Amino acid sequence: MVMNKETIGKWQKSWQTRSSLAIVVTAAVLIELTVAIQYWYSREGIQHEVERRAKSELREQSLEIQNVMTAVEVAVKNHVWVFEKALPYPDSIYTIEHRLAGQNEQIWGCGVAFIPNYYPQKGKWYEPYTLLHDDAPAEYMQIGGPSHDYTKLEFYTKCIEGDSAFWSEPYLDPDGAHGMVTTYSMPIHDSNGRCVAVVGADVALDWLADVVNMNESYSSSYDVIISRNGMLMASPVESLAMQRNIDEITSKSNNASMQGINQLLKAGQHGQTTVIDENGEKNYIFFAPIKGNTGWSMAVVCPHREIFAGLRRMGVFLTLLMLIGLALLTFIVIRSIHGFKKLQKANADKEIIDSELRIANEIQVGMLPKVYPPYPERNDIEVYGSLVPAKEVGGDLYDFFLRDEKLFFCIGDVSGKGVPAALMMSVTRTLFRTLSANEALPDRIVERMNDTMAEMNERNMFTTMFVGVLDLPTGVLDYCNAGHCPPILLSDGVSKLDVKANIPVGFMSGRKFISQQLKINPGTIIFLYTDGLTEAENHSHVQFGVSGVVNEAEKMLTGGLPLPKEFINNMTTAVHGFVDGNEQGDDLTMLAVEYTKANKEVTMCRSIVLPNDIQTVSKLTPFIEDIVNDMGYDSSETMKLNLAIEEAVVNVMSYAYPEGSYGEVIVEAQGSDDNIKFVITDKGVPFDPTKSDAADTTLSAEERPVGGLGIHLVKNLMDTVKYERVDDMNVLTLIKFSGNKS
Repeated sequence: MVMNKETIGKWQKSWQTRSSLAIVVTAAVLIELTVAIQYWYSREGIQHEVERRAKSELREQSLEIQNVMTAVEVAVKNHVWVFEKALPYPDSIYTIEHRLAGQNEQIWGCGVAFIPNYYPQKGKWYEPYTLLHDDAPAEYMQIGGPSHDYTKLEFYTKCIEGDSAFWSEPYLDPDGAHGMVTTYSMPIHDSNGRCVAVVGADVALDWLADVVNMNESYSSSYDVIISRNGMLMASPVESLAMQRNIDEITSKSNNASMQGINQLLKAGQHGQTTVIDENGEKNYIFFAPIKGNTGWSMAVVCPHREIFAGLRRMGVFLTLLMLIGLALLTFIVIRSIHGFKKLQKANADKEIIDSELRIANEIQVGMLPKVYPPYPERNDIEVYGSLVPAKEVGGDLYDFFLRDEKLFFCIGDVSGKGVPAALMMSVTRTLFRTLSANEALPDRIVERMNDTMAEMNERNMFTTMFVGVLDLPTGVLDYCNAGHCPPILLSDGVSKLDVKANIPVGFMSGRKFISQQLKINPGTIIFLYTDGLTEAENHSHVQFGVSGVVNEAEKMLTGGLPLPKEFINNMTTAVHGFVDGNEQGDDLTMLAVEYTKANKEVTMCRSIVLPNDIQTVSKLTPFIEDIVNDMGYDSSETMKLNLAIEEAVVNVMSYAYPEGSYGEVIVEAQGSDDNIKFVITDKGVPFDPTKSDAADTTLSAEERPVGGLGIHLVKNLMDTVKYERVDDMNVLTLIKFSGNKS
């Protein structure tokens, strides 16, 4: 069968239409299924929340009632022995009753009912009663008699029969308490142990209404409290409280579940069930006994309609959203058919961007040190670094270089990813190189970097950095950590370098940074890294962590101290094995510095202070000669050192202090096995003699102005000459190595 272009075009359109329709139908089914599942889980969650709230309410209100009733029980128990002591004095009973009732605000009144004819002179029925209520004066009554035969009342009979404490059923007491009460009674015994009376504390029950009205679970839910015989003691319908039994209330209902709940409540059981009321409304009922000796129970009733009202509204809302979503999906599918050509164009544009990013990556990598070993002519230092960006370009950096027998090195991590971070990385590395070229203190380097970057930081980006300056002759490491990961030290063992907290660079200008110092022993590796190493994750989202770095370093150390390159290669292999092919989430940057030179102990340290008067320069000659003789230098070297130091001091006196001003010049000498170092310090105006023009050596000594040879002579006589401005002071350091000792 031969198909022309028109037939093929129609077939493609038909296929696209059917595919689009299938996508919409499938999406509709999935959305409907999602809504149904979400509705079911939401319903289950609400069900559990209702149960949790109701049980919590039962516990809280039961505890509140129990506390009240327990307080009454304790008050009565504490007074029984007093009543027993007062049996020979019947008229004192009122005083004890008054004290008992006055100690508990829930006790409405208190009476002592004696067995018939216990006091013949008082008659057959003798029940002295004390009534306390509101702010009215206390009433003292003898209420026993034919019209109030207490021997037939429950509080008396149950207590006498069981010879034990008892909570009565709620009842109306018209003679004593004049209201609906429940009585807590306890037997009173005479000296022979015979039960001769019952003390009863009447507790008014109107406070129970406040307890059930505390229900805050739902606006339509309510609580009920019943006695052991089913008396409705508290209910949202006040007219039913203390008037009806729950069996009477539900007698007209044919609901077997309701009848069963009544029995469970009276039996002091706990549980939950669902019932349909006479209006056909579904209700959840949660019930439990009130702890204590009262025999009361409590139930919480939650209407189904109110509980799930929000869920029903959400269902309607989700349905509307589903319909809107299907409409949007239909629109998107139609638009996607017309957007195929735009996608092709976007892919072409992406290829161009990818190409540009590859070029940017090459430029960025080209900024980092890439020649290893970097200092093959030296035997005191080994350095190796590695950077693997997570994207085409990244925000990590490291750098190092040698100046004046010091190794300046750093590592940093710019916040963010991609091109902005790469640009910030370039600026950071350039600033480090520029500033450390004339500054040797790491805190000063970081402070000036921070101020410069903060001024131009409109995107609120920052860089965590570690800057170190390692003095190679002595092994002294000065360093400043700006919010970066603490480096690891490897020598005889593995330990983290102690670092003080400083904010990251570029975060806020004008901040002071704290530097630290540590003497590094020969045969020590300083390992620096970014958080791309410690935060590398495997498929289970477990991070490599600092512990992983330390463990791997300890493994390598068992075979002896590795070379920096070997160490970083092994660490890279270890972290790749840990992530097991998981996508790299951050730049992975590491730098290892191994110090190999034996430290030279300072064997001599002396100093002299001169005023800024050139006439006092002559004092330097004996000072210098004593030093160089003690250090073992020959006479020719002694002459050179003397000439160089005098020229340097004259230079300082001439330019650091303006004419007519007074100041001091401090010359400090330090000697070790392989060098002698002179440090000239003054508090004059900033002046860098190393930048002075070379002197005209064709002039005679008489024609040459004082100090005229300047730095030209000093540089020729000394091996190292460097200048720094530290703490508002000029610091000029001159070093001569010991190759010409006698």
